[in-house]
Amino acid sequence: MKDNVFEVKDLQKHYKNGKIKAIDGVSTKINKGDVVVIIGPSGSGKSTFLRSLNLLEMPTGGKITFEGINICDPKQNINLYRQKMGMVFQHFNLFPHMTIMKNMTLAPIKLLKKSKEEAESKERELLEIVGLSDRENSYPSQLSGGQKQRIAIVRALCMEPDVMLFDEPTSALDPEMVGEVLDVMKKLAESGTTMVIVTHEMGFAREVGNRVIFMDEGKIVEEGTPDEIFDNPKSERLKSFLAKVL
Repeated sequence: MKDNVFEVKDLQKHYKNGKIKAIDGVSTKINKGDVVVIIGPSGSGKSTFLRSLNLLEMPTGGKITFEGINICDPKQNINLYRQKMGMVFQHFNLFPHMTIMKNMTLAPIKLLKKSKEEAESKERELLEIVGLSDRENSYPSQLSGGQKQRIAIVRALCMEPDVMLFDEPTSALDPEMVGEVLDVMKKLAESGTTMVIVTHEMGFAREVGNRVIFMDEGKIVEEGTPDEIFDNPKSERLKSFLAKVL
């Protein structure tokens, strides 16, 4: 039996006293080593669902269990669990006044209590993997969008998380920079990293995901393997979505 990372039961996120149901009864499981890709039209609840996994969005109802702990329980210290979840956003959120080295070693030194030497050694190892070892003393303003996003991924990895959450990590990038970020994410997937990814990149979803979730109107309409979702869609809603995006 696979190790359960997330178990989500009947997740709800409502706004305006329930008039807007951003998430409307979502239930799913994410196991260790899964690469789960979430697709769907804009406004379908994909990002709200992803951000609920680490309680950046507080659910209105339902339950999220992370590694066997109900993190929706107010008695739990969510910050302890967030340290085990790497999050990469559309925008890079790097500190502009700090070098790349400082951006990346700040949290491991402060939160994981690593020594400066240990944190810097890990950072150099990861920079090598993403092809940016010559940039450790640069500032974010000296990097391209694609380089900044690769650094944002490495910064999350410096915390040695149990799962990586990606919220449309390429949507703010120029088209020619998208590939370099997706390549880094492919390497992560191949190394067995557990990942949950919201993306509009259908080719990437098909190639890298072992499971694809299609959301619409706050619900999971279909989920399955990439072949099932892209080659044999069952619902009319998914068929019409794929007809527009493929």
